[in-house]
Amino acid sequence: INFFFNDAATAEIYTRSLVGSVRCVQETELILKMVEGRIRESLLKYDPPMEAPMDDDVLGGKGTPTKGFSSGMKKKGFLIPMEGKAVNENPLLAVLPPREWVENGVRYLQYPSTAMAEREDMLTLTKELDKKLTERQARDNGICAVREELFSQCFDEIIRQITVDCPQRGFLLHRVREEIKMTISAYQTLYQSAVVFGLRKQVQAQNGIAELEEKLEELKKRKARLATREIDLKKKFEAVEKRNKEKAKFDEEKRTAELDFLKYQENHLSSFLTNYQEQHAPKQPFHTFSLY
Repeated sequence: INFFFNDAATAEIYTRSLVGSVRCVQETELILKMVEGRIRESLLKYDPPMEAPMDDDVLGGKGTPTKGFSSGMKKKGFLIPMEGKAVNENPLLAVLPPREWVENGVRYLQYPSTAMAEREDMLTLTKELDKKLTERQARDNGICAVREELFSQCFDEIIRQITVDCPQRGFLLHRVREEIKMTISAYQTLYQSAVVFGLRKQVQAQNGIAELEEKLEELKKRKARLATREIDLKKKFEAVEKRNKEKAKFDEEKRTAELDFLKYQENHLSSFLTNYQEQHAPKQPFHTFSLY
């Protein structure tokens, strides 16, 4: 890979990234189950399929590549060292792994094409994209798995064309694609977590509905009891207030009558005392004086 870069440090970074990508691709190929029957045509341009041995894994039973698969890997730019690990000489395979399927008991491998792209290829890709969108009835707006798949294939084809022409730009586009996938995956995880959280809250709410209804009925009964008690207390208050007003009025009338009686007695005694004093007062002797 050093001949692709002017800087040795940059070449080493890309080499490590390349080896890591190859290992990830191989592990993914080992884990994923092979598709039964011929797979759907893709917008990504592939070479003609080639037969591969029907082993349990890609490199054979215990990590030793079989003869047919070893020759196929060498044709596509893989070197098989003694450790049994595949080292990638073709940068395209680090970006776009091959696809495989089983048809009529025969296992097939198909690698991305290394042919250079021309202007006509881009026009053909655009037409094929529009055609497949129409044939598979992809939605124009909103979330659509078909549209997402087709545009992903189109993006992979663009990455293939650019990687064949310039591996550095291809690696950069590959990083951009992986970052977009990681972002979408993060949003999907966030959405799923939100859905699970909403469902859990809904279940909790439904489980607490009966308890809340019982509490509501109890509160309604308590409210009715308190309303009845309020009415009784109001009646008692009105009765006590009426009784207090009547008592206050009676006391006022009684005090007024007593005051009038006392005033009458005062006037009567005063007049009696005055008459008594006038009748029993001592008479003064009458003295005559002579002028002579």
